[in-house]
Amino acid sequence: MSASQVQPHVPVLLDEVIAAIAPQPGMTVVDATFGAGGYSTALLQKGARVYAFDRDPNAIRAGEAIVAKWNGQLSLHPHRFSEMRDELTAIGVPHVDAVVMDIGVSSMQLDEGERGFSFQADGPLDMRMSQEGESAADFLNSADEAAIADVLYEYGEERQSRRVARAIVAARPLETTGEFARVVRRALGHKPHDKKDPATRSFQAVRIHVNDELGELRAGLAAAQALLKEGGVLAVVSFHSLEDRIVKRFLREASGAGRAVSRHLPGEKPGPAPTFTSLSKAIRPSDAEIERNPRARSSILRTAIRTSAPVEGAVQ
Repeated sequence: MSASQVQPHVPVLLDEVIAAIAPQPGMTVVDATFGAGGYSTALLQKGARVYAFDRDPNAIRAGEAIVAKWNGQLSLHPHRFSEMRDELTAIGVPHVDAVVMDIGVSSMQLDEGERGFSFQADGPLDMRMSQEGESAADFLNSADEAAIADVLYEYGEERQSRRVARAIVAARPLETTGEFARVVRRALGHKPHDKKDPATRSFQAVRIHVNDELGELRAGLAAAQALLKEGGVLAVVSFHSLEDRIVKRFLREASGAGRAVSRHLPGEKPGPAPTFTSLSKAIRPSDAEIERNPRARSSILRTAIRTSAPVEGAVQ
């Protein structure tokens, strides 16, 4: 099925997210990753007041029509979601009832060949969500071989990262997604009938690096923790193991589940009070949802409830 045939703007695990948040009139909710506005629209339909964030100028421009439709119930903020607490505090919103985060690249970004996120269509080697700063081409054409190999291994879990990095340096300059994909395939001995295109791992790695996605996720989780009021819901949808690992570890540590304190050691200080409770297990899409929207296949939702405990070291 081609990208144009897939319903590209359908938010994944939508029913499960809405069930976890249980939005109702009077609630304030942050949609940390606005995209095409799928989560925001569902929240608005339940009566919630929504503050939506997206660093992609295209998403902000496209969302103005939704803002106009909801008469003040939705506001768009052209910022990284790591900045959500600072931005909302500045406009007099110190706490909210829920935060939903849908991590990673959006379907719209993947489907726009000129953005350079995918090798499905040949386009400029860009990959910048915010459309500013270092592009994928800038990185691949200027970084040394070891730095490229490290990125491919760490963020793409590419076991032959050194071989691929060596091929990239030898082929420079790279200008298009097609050129990048072909270099990776040649380096790894790709055969047309292989089930998964090996370029996928390298594209993921470079995209994560260019956009600092994992650093942004860690900062975003901390911002959400500080912004949520007691009883507030955090709902995070991730799409691969690197993201989910960060979310799972953050929630385990914030809930105290990952903390080992021995009651047999006299004088040992207890850790900070848990800031989250009621951690869900990994929630995955149904077979029916995957059939409707194949891009939901790898998605995982994790939710947790904010306690009354202050965030250690944060200004309350």
